[in-house]
Formats: sequence, C-alpha cells, structure tokens
Amino acid sequence: MSYEVIIGLEIHVQLQTQTKIFCGCSTAFNPDQPNVQTCPVCLGLPGALPVLNERAYHLGIKTAMGLGCQIAPFTKWDRKQYFYPDLPKGYQISQYDLPFSHDGHVDVVLPEGAAGGNGSPDAVRRVRILRAHLEEDAGKNMHDESGRGRDSKVDLNRAGTPLVEIVTEPDLRSADEARRFLEELKLMLTYLEVSDCNMQEGSLRCDANVNLHVTQPDGSKIPTPIVEIKNLNSFRFTEQAIEYEVAQQWESFQKTGIRMGAKGGHKRTVGFDPNRGTTYPLREKEEAADYRYFPDPDLIPVIPKSELLAAIRTEMCELPADRRKRFLTAYQLTPYDAAVIIDQGRAVADYFEDVAKACGDGKQAANWLTQDLQREMKERNQSIVDFPIRPPVLAALLERINKKQITIKSAREVFVSLLADAADQKSIPSVAGIDALIASRGLGIVQDTGAIDVAIADVVARSAKAIADYKSGNEKAVGALIGQVMKAVKGADPQTVREKLLAKLAESN
Repeated sequence: MSYEVIIGLEIHVQLQTQTKIFCGCSTAFNPDQPNVQTCPVCLGLPGALPVLNERAYHLGIKTAMGLGCQIAPFTKWDRKQYFYPDLPKGYQISQYDLPFSHDGHVDVVLPEGAAGGNGSPDAVRRVRILRAHLEEDAGKNMHDESGRGRDSKVDLNRAGTPLVEIVTEPDLRSADEARRFLEELKLMLTYLEVSDCNMQEGSLRCDANVNLHVTQPDGSKIPTPIVEIKNLNSFRFTEQAIEYEVAQQWESFQKTGIRMGAKGGHKRTVGFDPNRGTTYPLREKEEAADYRYFPDPDLIPVIPKSELLAAIRTEMCELPADRRKRFLTAYQLTPYDAAVIIDQGRAVADYFEDVAKACGDGKQAANWLTQDLQREMKERNQSIVDFPIRPPVLAALLERINKKQITIKSAREVFVSLLADAADQKSIPSVAGIDALIASRGLGIVQDTGAIDVAIADVVARSAKAIADYKSGNEKAVGALIGQVMKAVKGADPQTVREKLLAKLAESN
C-alpha cells in the first residue's frame, strides 16, 4: 500500500492597524501589562455596540487582492458562538456564508525533483484559496506550567484584534510544501504592508488539517480522518508537526485501518509540543453547526464601492512571485540570485533595482548586494533602510568599475572607506566622496599602457624560472608575474596586464 498526504491550512493574519476591529482600543503587543487595552466593546459588556474599523476592512481587501481573490459585492458579519474563558462575549464576530472574498490562489515553487515538480526547478504547486474573511481575535489563556500551582489567567489585550483568516483548499502534499507556502504567503503580506507577520507576537499563525489517502491493492483509496493541528506559530514547528502527524496516521492505519484514537473516524483537534516533537489531543473537532452561526444584529452588511476598490488597487505593489520572474529577464539574474534578493523583503529588492537601473549592470549589482552589502550589514547590525551607502552612491561606484576607471579591488577599498567615514560621522557617503577617495589614494586605473609595457618587460627579463614553468604547462605561474606588474604599476587594470603579459610571452616562444 501507498499513501498521498493531503494538507489544507487555515492561516490567521493580524492586520497592521493601530486600533481593534470594532472598537478604539490599541492593538500594540503588550504582554507585560495584561488587560489594559480593553473597553466595554471588546469585553462584551451589556449595551456596548461595535463599529467597524474602516482601515481593517481596507487592509483586508488589499490582502484578498494579493491572493487573487474575488471581492464579494455584499458581505455580512456573523456570530460564531462558543464558550471559552478568552472569549468574554461568548461569541466571536466572524464571517460564515458570505465572506468578503473567495476563490484565489498562491503559487508555490517546488524544489527540483519534488513530487509534483516534474523534475523542473521552476515547477509550481498552485494552492487554491477557498476564502479570506475578516474576524476578531480572542484573548489569551495563560496557565501555570511550573507544577507549583493550578492558576490560570486570561489576558484580553488581544480580544478584538483584527484578523484575516485565509483558508486554503487541501492542495498541499507534504510538510515541506506547507512550509514553502507559508513562507511565500508571509513574503507577499509583508510586501503589501498589510501585516508585520511577526510569528513570535502572534501576528501570523496557522492551523493545519492533515490526513492521508491510502491506495489499496485494487486501486481504490481510503481517506484517514482529518486531524487539525492548532495554533502553529513558526514555519519549523508547522513542518515538524505535519511530519509527525503523517507518520502517526500511517502507523495507525496499518494497525487499525483508522487513525488511532479517532472515535468513529470523526475529525479531531490536536496541539503540538515543540519540546517533544509530538502532538497531543485537545478535543473532538467541531463542525459549523456546532457554532450556531447567525447574522450579528449590531453590525450592518458591507457593500464595497467601486471607487474604494479602485483606490486600493492603486496601492498594490508588484507581488514577490511576479518580481522574481521579472528580475530573471530584466537584469539577467540567475533564479538563485533573484530569490535571494526578493526573499529578503521589499526594501532590499527596491534597493537592488535602484542600483541596477542606475549602473546598468544587474549582475554586478546583485553580486555586491548579496555579498559585500550583506556582510557589512550583518557586521553593523543594520537593515538596508539604515545602510549609509544609498543606491545612487553604490551605483556610481559600480559604474566606475564598468567604465574601467577603477578595479573591483579598488572599489571595495572605496566602499569600506565610505562606511568607515560614515561610522565616524566624518562625512555622508556621496558620489563626490567616491571620486575624492579615488584621486587621493591613487586608485584610478592607469590608462598609460606604456608604463604597463615597461613594467612587463622588466618582470619578464628577471623571471626566467616563472616563465619556464608557465611554458611547461603551469598556468598558475602567470599569476605571480601579473602580481609583480600590478605591484610595479599601481592602479593598472588586471585584465589589461594579463592580456599584454600573455602577448609578450607568446612573442618569446
């Protein structure tokens, strides 16, 4: 027997608003001061009435557009009723049968040789988005896990925080694909600036629905019961939890024909313990009927105006997947270089593109960004936004390399000097500063080929052994000769020296 892994995700994304979705309380992350960001509305006190946060709806629409979803012409609010300590109203304001968006997709690039990838490095898995809807977050339960007591506390600071819940179709086929999907989704959301996606603070978390389709000897398929893994707050934990659950379901099916512990094959929910790397049971899985949804009588339906949708479309940026493809052709980058630049975020990609356009050499710009800039930013603990050498300055430096005014080695010396002066507050890196350093340190490439010819003749005259080694097949010997010429003529172009030196050696054959 064999099996196919079936995975669907439900992702909760906190929208980047200053206030909650139905009241004016702050959404700031504030775990050290519990229950200070509350009011009668988010506490569900009698007589308090919710009012929709227009900014939250705006960001929700922007998210849906990024997912390629259809925007509903009419949407309403529903009460999802369940009793839990972190839900003071006894219900959550969400959306049920008429979400504000539906039917989108996200394409996930599969690794070469992956199942479904057809061995192609640019194969994708299209993950369909069933719906994206708005809802409010619950509070947070805090339990004493020290073993010294049984205290449980509730922090309602998060209660009412605006969320977009993104529900995928069960299109993912491995834990690796699930992780890749979440990484691509996070990248898109941060490009759109709808959420900071800080998983440590709960701004992005997901539930994974996992089961197997087991192929029988006669070709028929038997599905195992779906298990929902709740509240996964890191990509690594999501991958680990799914891998563990897949192994458990397969082992259980081989023994019993159903997932162990599933009463009558019903859906169940489990948590994930990252310390042990195992899942643990929470409760039987509720169905929609268990929540007793009904329209919220305190909130009016929303009919988005065409002017609003048009205005939001003007805010949309080029999405990471589209930009990744464009960089391959527009700047002749390799898929690896394009991915490295794009995946570091919109600010890095913008920086690269500004440099590449100004200097006219995308490959050179990519090399400096992924090597020299990354190294210096890491050492200085700086982001690309704070990096003192701005795109016009770096572009000017690279342009001087392309015009053979300075060597790459000299350019790196200028680059480091500009950073040192900026750190010491001696000067702000500028194009004029580049030219001043080149002139003061004599870093310009020597244009006088006569001086190079003289130096080559001198080196050849006193390097009989190295020349003999080169002529006997030792290609490395010429490197030492080039080094001697470069030492004699400071600022000589290495390529010019090499060409002239090889021509001189050819003459002596």
